[in-house]
Amino acid sequence: MPHLSSLLAFGLVSLGMALTPGPNMLYLISRSICQGRTAGLISLGGVALGFVFYMLSAALGITALLLAVPFAYDALRFGGALYLLWLAWQAVKPGGRSPFQVRDLPADGPRKLFAMGFVTNLLNPKIAVLYLSLLPQFIDPQHGSVLAQSLTLGSVQIMMSLTINAIVAVMAGSIAVFLAQRPAWIVVQRWLMGTVLAGLAVKMATEARR
Repeated sequence: MPHLSSLLAFGLVSLGMALTPGPNMLYLISRSICQGRTAGLISLGGVALGFVFYMLSAALGITALLLAVPFAYDALRFGGALYLLWLAWQAVKPGGRSPFQVRDLPADGPRKLFAMGFVTNLLNPKIAVLYLSLLPQFIDPQHGSVLAQSLTLGSVQIMMSLTINAIVAVMAGSIAVFLAQRPAWIVVQRWLMGTVLAGLAVKMATEARR
């Protein structure tokens, strides 16, 4: 098991990542607004399967490899920081869009909804960065099995992300209507999102390897 402080710290990082919109949240919001809450939750099931894939990949060797190769670790760490900065810029740049602005999507059946949720998460660079760059910083080989620590931390991340995304999928329509009636809130939401992402990027780039 990871140390309690590492578990809590990774939980907070996972919560922060879950609250910052990325491909998963954008797809779930769009699907929920266009096709209803049930479609959003079915899509979330596919997203959950994608999380499990990443968690098992990390637990079965990727994490151990990164811990053993410092140059690879640092490359991924700085690459992850740059990606987060790019996301921050996308949020605050002139003409940037809020994830709750309505996008038109065709209606799909349950099987395709699930598959698209899975593929969206599988190709989500934010989740790849989380597992390849962030998770290894919270693993201490001297504190027990790397496999067990990876699975525990991964389970925390999945729980955090699914909880946040389920709430977003259920409430997406109401939030979209609220923001559409209050344009100033869209600007505030975009800048808040950009600030959080930039803060995570700086933290990732400047923290020493654990």
